[in-house]
Amino acid sequence: MDAELRSLAERLRKESGGSEEYERLLVTEDGEELADVLTAHERPLWAREMAAFRLGCAGDSRAFEALVLLLNHRDPARNVSAAVALSRLNDPRTPKAAAALATNELRVAYALLPVRLLTRLRAPESAPALMTVLRRRLAPGDPYWKVALACVEGLGALGDKRAAPLLDTARTHPRLCAAAEAALARLS
Repeated sequence: MDAELRSLAERLRKESGGSEEYERLLVTEDGEELADVLTAHERPLWAREMAAFRLGCAGDSRAFEALVLLLNHRDPARNVSAAVALSRLNDPRTPKAAAALATNELRVAYALLPVRLLTRLRAPESAPALMTVLRRRLAPGDPYWKVALACVEGLGALGDKRAAPLLDTARTHPRLCAAAEAALARLS
């Protein structure tokens, strides 16, 4: 069991009360059984998350929609597990979905994991989405500096020279200055 599955399993064991169904979903190798959990009515969220995570990590695209919903969930722990599974899923729809979530201004409080996922994916959508998010976060008084910092770090990691003017502007923000300078150095 890898570290991500172990962390998920510990959290979901508590949510499920250690039920028999939980134990079965944790160990089953039957992709059909896991996929059925995603489409069955009135299944608990913990069961859907377990099934989506396991299918996503196995590269089964039937988990895609559930994982995108979990990436946009209000619970940060669910965001983390969804981002891990989406990065392993290797579904061509993932970058577009992550970009849509990251740039949704109504859900900016939940944009951190989609921003980090975009960096990890290194897709054509990644740099433009990160630049859009960062541009919005540079407004005076914006409270989402952690999202801005993730954008700055991501743009440095992606190495897209189109981000240089925006990163130069980010250097004027005290919480972003060091990361922006490091990102600009990586672009040189």
